[in-house]
Amino acid sequence: MFTGIVEGPGRVLRLERRGAGARLELAPPAFEFAAAAGDSVSVSGCCLTLLAAADGRTPLVFDLSEETLVRTWLGGLTPGRAVNLERAVRLADRLGGHLVSGHVDGLGNIEAVEDRGDGGRWLRVRVPPPLERYLVPKGSITVDGISLTVVEPSGASFAVAVIPATLERTTLGGAAPGQPVHLEADMLGKWIERLLAARESGA
Repeated sequence: MFTGIVEGPGRVLRLERRGAGARLELAPPAFEFAAAAGDSVSVSGCCLTLLAAADGRTPLVFDLSEETLVRTWLGGLTPGRAVNLERAVRLADRLGGHLVSGHVDGLGNIEAVEDRGDGGRWLRVRVPPPLERYLVPKGSITVDGISLTVVEPSGASFAVAVIPATLERTTLGGAAPGQPVHLEADMLGKWIERLLAARESGA
């Protein structure tokens, strides 16, 4: 479980295809990032399992399944590419964003990027049809692992206001039109939808 509050960037060292899957190696983060083997890490919104302990000196290594490669853009990573990193939340931590599972619901695309004049930017993102129903004004959504607030939902797209601090700490600082992004809808909405569907069907 994550909060969508990115701790900082990671840099890709290599992506090695292994059969239907792949192995991903990231350079040691330039910020404190202690973690044990088996810990969950959000890599641009995708929950991955760390294969070896992170001690600040050795690469972060993950195995990517075929399902992960099909559902995300991680299969197109190249050396030097930046990704957003967040370790799993602890029960004693503050929940600064919203509850995020790290399970990507779909791929969206950035339609437009507009400077706001205060160092921040407006982004408009197009979503795949199944996710339209989760776009709620002032609701939460995760974009490449970043907890953001939906400002202007309109059909199959929505706008978000991104503050300067988020642009500096995450990959959204380099976002450009046409760029694919991982999307995860608010899990509370998904659970409510499932429960209501079960009640209506009499299950």
